[in-house]
Amino acid sequence: MVQGVGFRPFVWRLAHELGLNGWVRNDGQGVDIFAEGDAENLACLLRRLISEAPPLARIDALNSGPASPDGCSNFVIVASQGGKISTAIGHDTATCQACLEELFDPANRRWQHAFITCTHCGPRYTVTRRLPYDRPQTTLAPFPLCPDCAREYADPGDRRFHAETTCCPACGPRLKLLDGRGHPLEADNPIRTTLECLYRGKIVAIKSLGGFHLVCDARNASAVARLRERKAREEKPFAVLLANVASAAGLADLTEDEAALLESPERPIVLCRKHPEADRMLPGIAPGLAWLGLMLPATPLQLLLFHEAAARPPGTAWLTRTQPLALVCTSANPGGEPLVTDNDEAIERLSGIADAILLHDRGIAVRCDDSVLRITAGTQRFIRRARGFTPRAIRMKRSGACVLATGGWFKNTVCITRGDEAFVSQHIGALDNASTCTFFEESIAHLLDILDVAPECVAHDLHPDFHSSRFAAEFAQRRGLPCIPVQHHHAHIAAVLAEHRVEEPVLGLALDGVGLGTDGGIWGGELLRVDGAQCQRLGHLQALPLPGGDRAAREPWRMAAAALHLLGRTEEIPARFPDQRGAATVKQMLERGINTLPTSSMGRAFDAAAGLLNIHSVNSFEGQAAMLLEGWAEIHGEVSPLQDGYRIDANNVLDLRPLHEALANCRDSAHGAALFHATLTAALADWAEQAARREGLLTVACGGGCFLNHLLALKLTTLLRSRGLRVLLAQQLPPNDGGLSLGQAWVARLTIGN
Repeated sequence: MVQGVGFRPFVWRLAHELGLNGWVRNDGQGVDIFAEGDAENLACLLRRLISEAPPLARIDALNSGPASPDGCSNFVIVASQGGKISTAIGHDTATCQACLEELFDPANRRWQHAFITCTHCGPRYTVTRRLPYDRPQTTLAPFPLCPDCAREYADPGDRRFHAETTCCPACGPRLKLLDGRGHPLEADNPIRTTLECLYRGKIVAIKSLGGFHLVCDARNASAVARLRERKAREEKPFAVLLANVASAAGLADLTEDEAALLESPERPIVLCRKHPEADRMLPGIAPGLAWLGLMLPATPLQLLLFHEAAARPPGTAWLTRTQPLALVCTSANPGGEPLVTDNDEAIERLSGIADAILLHDRGIAVRCDDSVLRITAGTQRFIRRARGFTPRAIRMKRSGACVLATGGWFKNTVCITRGDEAFVSQHIGALDNASTCTFFEESIAHLLDILDVAPECVAHDLHPDFHSSRFAAEFAQRRGLPCIPVQHHHAHIAAVLAEHRVEEPVLGLALDGVGLGTDGGIWGGELLRVDGAQCQRLGHLQALPLPGGDRAAREPWRMAAAALHLLGRTEEIPARFPDQRGAATVKQMLERGINTLPTSSMGRAFDAAAGLLNIHSVNSFEGQAAMLLEGWAEIHGEVSPLQDGYRIDANNVLDLRPLHEALANCRDSAHGAALFHATLTAALADWAEQAARREGLLTVACGGGCFLNHLLALKLTTLLRSRGLRVLLAQQLPPNDGGLSLGQAWVARLTIGN
């Protein structure tokens, strides 16, 4: 990662300090340097290139060798050279300290400039159309540099030397504020007028790095409710944008690790434990949940809103003090469609949702949502990997064929491998509408273009009816390439193995909501022996019927009814769920075995527990019941596992019916939630340990969306490690379907290599 990070001026300064002559340039493989001078100084150059590289740089290889003298009389930076591309575009980063000091200095020519940037910060991936990373290849190309910016850009001693996104108020992009119908609002200061709108309870669409955000005052209950209504987002939690970590006091109980992650240059959304007063202070933001998503400003534009709210103090000291302004900051993507990125598109698609639109004329080359992480046992875990982290490569153990892997249906990402690197796209989303399917195909085309590779193989999910699977088959057929289907849960475990560079056989514990099994069944709670491209199912959860098919995944009370049926308590269903008009019908479906396909899904076991404990009956978003169940358990605290709360039979089937029986009789929902988590983790630990010993395996790789559950991941890891087993969890990608594409690519490379 040596382009767009100030590497060439760094080399220039180093060479001048060491009295070397020659040149440095960008090329398709990274940075190319020709240097001549004293042998000792040349050796020093090689050492310091590694030890003193710019903060955003990453050097994977430094190759050097003797060259014929060229008679250079100085050391210069020369024009970029093309060729086969093997470098990568940098990720977007938050405003650096040096730019902050200029942004809030009234005497500086970039005072309050909403697009301030330098070689150490600002947009990269979202403004770059292709490599090499030069200004003509970015969305800043339409903005010719003014004389002052051109002088900085040409000065190797300046922080903005060849900073391709350099601009200022005289030559850079400009803000414009429109009303909700797209008509210009008279505003001498668009930032001030935007803030006034927010204070009046208005919803404002604001153009950010990878797309538009919908923003409102997080302390205004009616504004939050109105945003939920307009966006058709009934209960799904919102993220809250704060000025700084100090402003989180009274909203969340931050750990040092969480604070550091919030302040990192990537500026992700971080799930933090709620303060007891959070729901009162931020009504309607994250109803019923124990965690609150917080984020800090990632752009100068976001910073300027807080600066205006603080009455424009000079300097940066105000950024360390508590600021009362708290803003809902959610993706502007109505109806589950992709992020809005284009100005005209924003006016069309956000009409009726936003009361005003704050936009600018710098284009977005690639849409990219906010990343979401949480800290578990001191380690960061992804829930969604996108802005700030894409397109960082994941380094694999060895080089191999170039594979295009197309991911799954939900939380889709795609992956392209190049050499020993895997490039996983930003979060794309569920492929259940035409716009997202188009975004999926655009993402593949963009990655192939910027990586300059031609796939030798295509991989996809085993399910043939996913758009990603159909696309993969057609893509491979047009190019005469092998096309490899990879079973869903095999891919979950393979993704973990790929990022940890593990190739020996492991025990895979795959826990999620749904995935097509090799027997045509609906899997989701699986013990697997994974040996590279080979995968053997060793065991699974005792199946639960799905009354009503996919509808049961959206209505936890149905899964509770299914659990009651397996316990021989079918007659209780109508009385247990009097508010559900379909309860009597579900009872009959279960009794007659009509539309009740079995599933081994752990996700549905969580739903059954939530339904039995009357914690939640109908989901308004995916995983809601499981998240609420986790929250109740967090609130209650530790309990001992239920004795005899599970059974493992001779066929290695884990039966949770005793646990469900206890939950059905439980009158304390919080205690029941804690009991469920404690017993489940004890059961999974016993189940995995027995299988590992029997198979002679010492490593357990855990994958699937259920491992987003903080308590499950933490408790199970602790138990397995206490029994002498090595535990691998996803770290560089989410454990859910956002990591499937990497696993598919890993399996495909091993398959065609055999």
